[in-house]
Amino acid sequence: MNKLFYGDNLDILRRRGKDSIKDESVDLCYIDPPFNSKRNYNQIYNNVGTEDRAQAQAFLDTWTWDDRANAGYSEILANGQGRFRPQMVELIKGLHAVLGKGSLLAYLVSMALRITEIHRVLKPTGSFYLHCDPTSSHYLKLVLDAVFCSQGGDIRNEIIWAYESGGRSKKDFGRKHDVVFRYSKSGKWIFNDDAISLSREKTRHNHMKKGVDSDGRVFYSIKSAGKIYKYYADEGVIPSDVWADLSHLQQKDPERLGYPTQKPEALLERIIRASSNEGDIVLDTYCGCGTTVAVAQRLNRKWIGIDITYQSISLVLRRLEKTFGADILHQIQTDGIPRDMASAVALAHKKDDRLRKEFEKWAVLTYTNNRAVIHEKKGADAGIDAVAHFLTGKDENAKIIFQVKSGGVKRGDIATLRGDMGREQATLAILISLEEPTRPMLNEAKAAGQYIHATMGRSYDQISIVTIREILEGKRLEIPMSIEVLKAAQSALNAEQMDLL
Repeated sequence: MNKLFYGDNLDILRRRGKDSIKDESVDLCYIDPPFNSKRNYNQIYNNVGTEDRAQAQAFLDTWTWDDRANAGYSEILANGQGRFRPQMVELIKGLHAVLGKGSLLAYLVSMALRITEIHRVLKPTGSFYLHCDPTSSHYLKLVLDAVFCSQGGDIRNEIIWAYESGGRSKKDFGRKHDVVFRYSKSGKWIFNDDAISLSREKTRHNHMKKGVDSDGRVFYSIKSAGKIYKYYADEGVIPSDVWADLSHLQQKDPERLGYPTQKPEALLERIIRASSNEGDIVLDTYCGCGTTVAVAQRLNRKWIGIDITYQSISLVLRRLEKTFGADILHQIQTDGIPRDMASAVALAHKKDDRLRKEFEKWAVLTYTNNRAVIHEKKGADAGIDAVAHFLTGKDENAKIIFQVKSGGVKRGDIATLRGDMGREQATLAILISLEEPTRPMLNEAKAAGQYIHATMGRSYDQISIVTIREILEGKRLEIPMSIEVLKAAQSALNAEQMDLL
């Protein structure tokens, strides 16, 4: 069964027992870890220029030298459990001497920890693809070499994915490519050349001559070093390591979900077809909006996805449901999503600065079947955790606002929510509470009155109180929704929702 894990990918990769990812069980792993590619190159050395401070802050907010980075650094250097190769220990020491304890070293330490575990779960014939940007690729290649090449693996390709989307600089050559490193775990690996072959017609060069042989087969010929080489049109050609034929997703591309780092399905299709077979297991430890798992599902591969943010988990589930039908959800094993009050309380009280609002996101998205839009608390409307729209007629809709409380809820919160409804011009409001509501709270909510839904032929309390216990028991919002989470919710992610480690 396919698996979707909600949680820190390092914790999940290191897990042991029944619900773990077993050693040497994965055929292919692709990751596209978060990294701010728009920052000034000098920021690598923590020299943040004022001309690019806003972009720099997005990066520094994601990667800082904190207790977690310091613990990872110390773990590698101590190597108490023998997880790391001597080459990795010496590499991290050297990078510390060059970079110091800053945002870039924090990033590289985090990647070293995770790539080490990914190597362990790969089969001997497994392949690993790491997608990154040119400003960090040289550092990441050192980390990859220290893990793979020191244990009998090798780099197979440095793939350049070139694209033409976006604007152009007037002071620099346009930055129009990503880097994808491809490594094998051993000297034997899967590579399905027939599955990714391109047409000779599309890949031939203008200086090739076209002809037809005695059998009627079309060929192209080229003269080199006094010899003539023939290439038949009906024979495919393996792509080179420069992929300029796969377009970046455009703003209005129907495939686009609004996720800030979304990659096109065609890119993942080439990778998955090349380095796995039907029935093989494909792993993505930063699954984000779910492109890897969606393509793996379509190509009849088994898959494992991991993400630390519930908004991504919600998006993946909704994407798979929309693409493959509701039955697909019964074929997915989920892990880490609260299933009882104890796990819900644990999520609500989790002390992890990376998981801000995770409890609120899980509660709202679960209750709305992944159809609400998470609201990042800013300014005067800080009391709103999410919004959704519901159909009131054929071409009309109205707004619902949501607030989630993990404790300390009281009657005055209902009065405040009524004020939020007026400011937001919302028709309905829903308070989701970890605690059971008091009688005064219920009375205050009832006093807000009811909304008559003409199309549905029923009435709704304008303010409703829903408990986490009810959500865990299966209670869901029963009203026709007009905005899906797939596109709308992800526009709010931006830097905060870059699959934080």
